[in-house]
Amino acid sequence: MRAYAEAYLDEVVETQGELFDFIAQEFSDKDTKDFINAYMCSKTRKSIDESQAYVSTMNAGELLRYFQSTEKYEFKEGKAIEGFAPDWMGEFYAYYQWYYNIPSAEVIKKIPVDFLLKAYHGLHDLDLELAVKKVGEV
Repeated sequence: MRAYAEAYLDEVVETQGELFDFIAQEFSDKDTKDFINAYMCSKTRKSIDESQAYVSTMNAGELLRYFQSTEKYEFKEGKAIEGFAPDWMGEFYAYYQWYYNIPSAEVIKKIPVDFLLKAYHGLHDLDLELAVKKVGEV
């Protein structure tokens, strides 16, 4: 059984990719990895895991504002993840969470950001579902 109704899937996947990409692009002097870890372990992301429509249908900007106000998140100084990886990682994590129906906080522990960055070059050209299945088999 999947995490929530498939009707939300495309929107959640796309929005999370846009969110991670936006963070990397607009906050180039901030630690993208820290943001991703904090977001994936947050109450905000848990609301999406639980299919709460209010949060699941937000666009990337709304989601960032909601996350910052709900979690009181402050960006940490550091290096942004460059290129197309942040967008793909956001989509990957969202699809993986939905496909395997495990909490996002567990997903980020099982598949750390550094692992996904290393695997990016070998996985990003695959269909997203196939990439998720390949990583899920490990």
